[in-house]
Amino acid sequence: MIKRDTYLQQLIDNRDNGFPKVITGIRRCGKSFLLKEIFREFLINNGVKAENILLVELDDFRNARYRDPLLLGDYVKEYCQSNERYYVILDEIQMVYTIVNPVLTGGKHTIAQKNDAEVISFIDVVLGLSREKNIDLYVTGSNSKMFSSDIITQFRDKATHIHLSPLSFEEYYNFKQGSKTEAIYEYMQYGGMPLAVLKPEEEKRSYLTGLFETTYFRDILEHNHLRRSESLDELCNIISASTGSLLNAEKISNTYKSVKHENIDKQTVEQYLRYFKNAFLLNEASRYDLKGRAEIGALRKYYFVDTGLRNARLNFAFPDEGQMLENIIYNELKYNGYTVNIGTFDSIEKNSDGKSIRKTNEVDFYATKGNRSYYIQVSLDISNKATKDREIRPYILLRDQVTKVIVVNKPVGESRDEYGFTITGAADFLLRYIK
Repeated sequence: MIKRDTYLQQLIDNRDNGFPKVITGIRRCGKSFLLKEIFREFLINNGVKAENILLVELDDFRNARYRDPLLLGDYVKEYCQSNERYYVILDEIQMVYTIVNPVLTGGKHTIAQKNDAEVISFIDVVLGLSREKNIDLYVTGSNSKMFSSDIITQFRDKATHIHLSPLSFEEYYNFKQGSKTEAIYEYMQYGGMPLAVLKPEEEKRSYLTGLFETTYFRDILEHNHLRRSESLDELCNIISASTGSLLNAEKISNTYKSVKHENIDKQTVEQYLRYFKNAFLLNEASRYDLKGRAEIGALRKYYFVDTGLRNARLNFAFPDEGQMLENIIYNELKYNGYTVNIGTFDSIEKNSDGKSIRKTNEVDFYATKGNRSYYIQVSLDISNKATKDREIRPYILLRDQVTKVIVVNKPVGESRDEYGFTITGAADFLLRYIK
């Protein structure tokens, strides 16, 4: 079994807290498995009787009648009618449809239309059941009808939100073991989608490609009421090829025009980017002025939630190691609870004519967690002096007390260079340094 100890601990920490636990995440990242297998096993091992754990799989045709919100609520309350403690798991809650309040329809359960105001939905069921004193409620939902923005809007401060990602590198390596160097290269290529990890290598590519096409794009199209959009498809390819590059809507629009020789306006680009972010496919990192201590500008970097999915978009044709390592480090920092920005600052320097000019400098990541702060530069190799000088140049100019780290894709441990900057290998950084 692949362990998901970080997420299991979040469930344990929030057990019996009086709020429903809503578990979101990209499809096929292991939400249902976390609850139905890992958490259920924990509960039973800690004295909860199996019959006091109610699992309702709403995507199972045998439970079709419970897609009616009122019937679902009645079923759960009837099952949990004794004074004992019950743990209720509602899997794929988005399958519950919305009905018009039966008071207004003569008692009939009628599926609500878009403009109906007096309705009962899965939100009402979840919040209602969570008020039962003997029920601790856990809910999963997939992306086609229950994106992150919907969760924030609908539940606000009335639920505990636990967001699940594909396997982090730490989770991946704890399962795979063996050579850390080989593990990083395989993880770069195929990522951490649990079923992809479990498949033989010859099946990984077709699985990831099919998953992107038949699941994620379909979810985005359905949720946003879109027809199949070539523009959406091409935008995803542009983002995939530009992972870790500074982008904004105008820049992407211009790239689209140069590739497709067609126009796509900035507003459409921004809208499509929101679709990808809300589907949990992309994460966005903003720029942060390291001297002014504030987020700045419209330029952003976009990282895929899973490198295997990113590579699948490009048919595994452009496995750029530098981009992938940067993507992995960003994801791992987020997994470990860091706030992550792109570091930037201006410096005044002399040009070849002796004139003072303003130059913008960049640090790959500025990561903070509690009282820990790091500047992080990511490089495949700094054995070349010119490469190393380029990487450490921003550090020399900054002259502050923030810990400065260079991560290289080499099997080395932690060391210091002549300036006192930390140099560490990628595996050491991911598995030890940022813990």
